Amino acid sequence: MKSKTPKTRPIPTMRWIALCLALGCDGAIAQQTADVDALEAAAQRGEVRALLQLAAKYERGQSVARDFVKSNELYCKAAARGDTDALLKLGVIYSIGRGVLADEGVAALLIGKAVEQGNERAKQFLEHVSRRTGSVMPACLNEPVAVPAESPSVPVARKDIELLVQRWAPEYSVDPNLVMALIAVESKFDVNAVSPKNAQGLMQLIPATAERFGVNNAYNPLENLKGGLAYLRWLMAYFKGDVALVLAAYNAGEEAVERYRGIPPYRETRNYVKQITSVYKKASHPYLAELVAPSSALSRIKRAD
Repeated sequence: MKSKTPKTRPIPTMRWIALCLALGCDGAIAQQTADVDALEAAAQRGEVRALLQLAAKYERGQSVARDFVKSNELYCKAAARGDTDALLKLGVIYSIGRGVLADEGVAALLIGKAVEQGNERAKQFLEHVSRRTGSVMPACLNEPVAVPAESPSVPVARKDIELLVQRWAPEYSVDPNLVMALIAVESKFDVNAVSPKNAQGLMQLIPATAERFGVNNAYNPLENLKGGLAYLRWLMAYFKGDVALVLAAYNAGEEAVERYRGIPPYRETRNYVKQITSVYKKASHPYLAELVAPSSALSRIKRAD
């Protein structure tokens, strides 16, 4: 009797299809146009696009010796900087065990995280890996993401920060343009900035605010950004999207805004609000009303001139 090909285990075939798609067989992500030395330098600075392009070169052996371990490391660095395509790639890599021990539990975590962060392509792959208890994310995703303090090119560092802002600000329902204007005034894009009042990092978080929003390392730009975004999102709800009041509170504290029934009469705070609103001209901003009850002082607050 002639045996029939079983149809109950489609996962291996789908896994290889997923590998081909997720690892860029169509060339959608990594374009092979940049010089390797330039890519290496840009990757050292943490530029996500360079990390992806260089990872693809090592993956395919294009202009460099093929090195899956190096390629995986670069994809992981890109994933740590918020790139969901890199998360998806890592998930597939762990699913088949290319350069790492195969682990479907880790693969499911990585692909699931890509789905949670809005990667539509990841959804079609998630059903083909098995979730397992006890699995943990690769250690490289937990390493500090830092822009070198002595970067030879500040504009490049700023570009990388802008990519982080564009990626994460929408996750916190905050306009990226407002965040960029705020960072420019707060730290001038210096991830190691420290104020006389010990406000730290990109978004100048004081230790109490960092602790309040779960920031362990204020000099890690991604952690700092997420903490600052969480605070801005909270302030937007608390002051019902009034941009000037939110900025004043970010600078001087929400208690000061309530106490003075508007922008406090501090020269620093008023200049701060004026600087940012000269760039970001929207007076109101959408907010998540369910996040926190609005300030009880809002009805008594009058905007200072």
